[in-house]
Amino acid sequence: MLMAVFLPFLCCLSTAAAGKLLVIPMDGSHWLSMKEVLAELSSKGHEIVVVAPDHSILIDSSGNYTMKTYPTPYKQEELEELLRSMSTTSFSEQPFLTRFLDTLENFRKTSAMFQAACSSLLYKKELMKFMEESKFDAVFTDPLTPCGQIVALHLSIPTVFFLRGIPCSIDIYAAQSPSPPSYVPRLFSFNTDHMTFPQRVKNLLISISEYFTCSVIFSPFERLASDFLQKPMTLTQLVSHGSIWLKRTDFAFDYPMPVMPSMVFIGGINCGRKKLLPQVMVSLTSRTRRDSIFFFLDLPSTGILFSDRITCYAVFNSSWSGTQTSPGPGC
Repeated sequence: MLMAVFLPFLCCLSTAAAGKLLVIPMDGSHWLSMKEVLAELSSKGHEIVVVAPDHSILIDSSGNYTMKTYPTPYKQEELEELLRSMSTTSFSEQPFLTRFLDTLENFRKTSAMFQAACSSLLYKKELMKFMEESKFDAVFTDPLTPCGQIVALHLSIPTVFFLRGIPCSIDIYAAQSPSPPSYVPRLFSFNTDHMTFPQRVKNLLISISEYFTCSVIFSPFERLASDFLQKPMTLTQLVSHGSIWLKRTDFAFDYPMPVMPSMVFIGGINCGRKKLLPQVMVSLTSRTRRDSIFFFLDLPSTGILFSDRITCYAVFNSSWSGTQTSPGPGC
């Protein structure tokens, strides 16, 4: 009887409708994680349009989505050379200050390159007109390069951020999460949430230095956003308009800190699907102790330079247990 009463009302309810999603991705490993999400969204019936530069490292059009590209002022060779330079600096054995300055310079070059690409997108009239007329429901983007957020503000549509984090805790400040340096450890501080007074002082000094470091890295985007949106914008103000923050991390790996309800932790979503080991790997693991830990490198084809030690382990499959001393390069 109850079902007979409510059945006419149930028939009047509308079914869920799929949406239109504009995706402005970040290149590199960020894209590999995002691509898995896009495949799942596409399987649910959502219409997805990916807008990406015509020169990239990993972004491709092999998924179930529409790809729109825009020209960039740099060549593919320049992009790959910058990637090689960053990789070389990461594995360098130079003094800390030298590596820090080299890393900062590489980040500055990377930011300038991505800012130039973003400028090409924003001032490409045909593509911007297409996005305006398509009536997208939301923008899905990685705010590490805030080009997607600039587009979202221009189109007046909400943004879903998909990220690991933004340097200098900008994501934390933008979401208005409490982050006092006297309690929340800063990146590279190696502190815990229980700090002594000297550790708190160290944490404060790192927090102050972050302001100057990220001013160098992100100032090109702030100038671009201010010019395009016709109002002064800092990076923190820019990304503070994000509706949802999907963070690819977990407190099992990250520093403890209070977060806002709009931040959703999805750590593990970027883990690759299980695959069978190649026969050479099976042969290697079968000849060693059961408590051994293996680290395999799949060297990319872009010619990234690694240190002799890492290259040796990758090529000759050297292995040792955690209770033994590392055998060293030995090549």
